[in-house]
Amino acid sequence: MKAVRKAVLPVAGLGTRVMPGAKTTPKNLLNVFDRPILAYVVAEARAAGIEHIVVVLGRGQGGIEDYFDRHVELESYLEARGKTDILAEVRAELPRPGEMSFVRQMSPLGLGHAVWCARDIVGDEPFAVLLPDELMAGSPGILAQMVAAYNEVGGNLVAALEVPASETHKYGVIDPGSSDGRLTEIKGLVEKPPQGTAPSNLMLPGRYILQPEVMRTLDAQEKGAGGEIQLTDAMARLIGQQPFHAFRFEGERYDCGSAEGFVIANLAMALARGDVGPAVREFLSSRP
Repeated sequence: MKAVRKAVLPVAGLGTRVMPGAKTTPKNLLNVFDRPILAYVVAEARAAGIEHIVVVLGRGQGGIEDYFDRHVELESYLEARGKTDILAEVRAELPRPGEMSFVRQMSPLGLGHAVWCARDIVGDEPFAVLLPDELMAGSPGILAQMVAAYNEVGGNLVAALEVPASETHKYGVIDPGSSDGRLTEIKGLVEKPPQGTAPSNLMLPGRYILQPEVMRTLDAQEKGAGGEIQLTDAMARLIGQQPFHAFRFEGERYDCGSAEGFVIANLAMALARGDVGPAVREFLSSRP
């Protein structure tokens, strides 16, 4: 069983749910508390032992590449003024040589298509997919929890989260089999089932560990829900051919692609900080 060394981060979405904030700034560069959403996701991948991160960009998202590049003038300014703590944080975000690649999704054809755009870099080995507008908080990190589970069972592994039945039509949903602790066998996957038809209330919150065969399935470029090439559909075709499990992680999930989720994520990250948490908590307690 090969180790999970690579991760794909599809960031090419337009961020229509957080417009106009994402009109000129890619939604994944919007700050949650003191750093971009994407920075949290990259940190999660690194903490899970990922050695190479493939960022799938869309048109007008060059700022993401710039964020993960050296800013010599800024670093010199901080160093000259003795702001060494800020300088250390800025440099900590930078990738090691060869750690990060950027590829372009030329047309917005769906999540499956975005992942497929990274096929040549992924090659013939298992890989993780992290949706960067899903901020996940846990200790250890959510992907690290999944890698540990993957090392036990192999195959394909997806994060799973229980949601109210009234919300299942918004997500990819799992048709579950038998369960063993935090692991549940997957019998099928359905992308955005019509209201009242979902096989369970276990949805896919945007963390996956997949075998390279999913790329061969995506080669067909078949369209599914919403007229897009869906990753869920490609994964569903591998069920029965390879082991497939859902993993109920321990931690919190914040949907930063929605306005309300973005605000909640900011509050949660601020409250978790010892330096500003008390002031934020006091402010919230004073509100009706």
